[in-house]
Amino acid sequence: MTGSFHDLPLEQRRLLANRGTSHYSRHLSLLSPEEYGSASGLEGWDRAHLIAHVAYNAAALCNLMEWAQTGLEHPMYPSSTARDEEIETGATLIPDALRNLHDHTVARLRVAWDETSKDAWEHEVRTAQGRTVPASETLWMRTREVWIHAVDLNAGARFSDIPEVILSTLFEEIPAKWRSTGTGADLVLVNEDDGTQIEVGDAPDSFSTSADQRRVVRGTLAGIVRWAAGRGGVAVTATNGSGESTSVPQPPRWL
Repeated sequence: MTGSFHDLPLEQRRLLANRGTSHYSRHLSLLSPEEYGSASGLEGWDRAHLIAHVAYNAAALCNLMEWAQTGLEHPMYPSSTARDEEIETGATLIPDALRNLHDHTVARLRVAWDETSKDAWEHEVRTAQGRTVPASETLWMRTREVWIHAVDLNAGARFSDIPEVILSTLFEEIPAKWRSTGTGADLVLVNEDDGTQIEVGDAPDSFSTSADQRRVVRGTLAGIVRWAAGRGGVAVTATNGSGESTSVPQPPRWL
């Protein structure tokens, strides 16, 4: 399997984030103004909500980069409620204003990364989920944001468009998140591209599940990550512990 995104040099990680932004922006440009009000790939959100969310995410990451540079705490959002309200308000903007918001926040984040000193990349900040991470983690946060949400725009992007190193990192990290929260202990994920298998219930021991209770979900790397990320079971199959075909289960919540 391809290595992890996190093991790549900083400039390569920036390149993948920038490529993802270009990919997302290209698919955004395919939408007509009338299509902004149509459904996105995320339940409960139309495309305008999604576009506002991705734009405000870039602005929120700028806050973390300012925190890293200055040492003064600057959270991504004042609160989860404020984040939600910001997205709802942004979704009411006309399409031209939403596109301008996207362009502006993308440019701000690029400048913030450009101006970050070598030492500041390692300064610790806190994500909206409460994780303490080095500022360089913003590269991964934005990378997964733009590549996945490009698919959610429903404008032709696919999980198979996502670079393998990003898919491989998601293939490892999503089950790890389930394991940390004690969910999905009966799931086994199989990447049929190379045979790699992840048993979510491997650890800790309290999450272990007997073999006959396990559900094995198989697919290509792109397909299994799409399913694990909650974007549907296209091109994946499932069997029970006895090897009999069964319906593809809903994955646990990831983010």
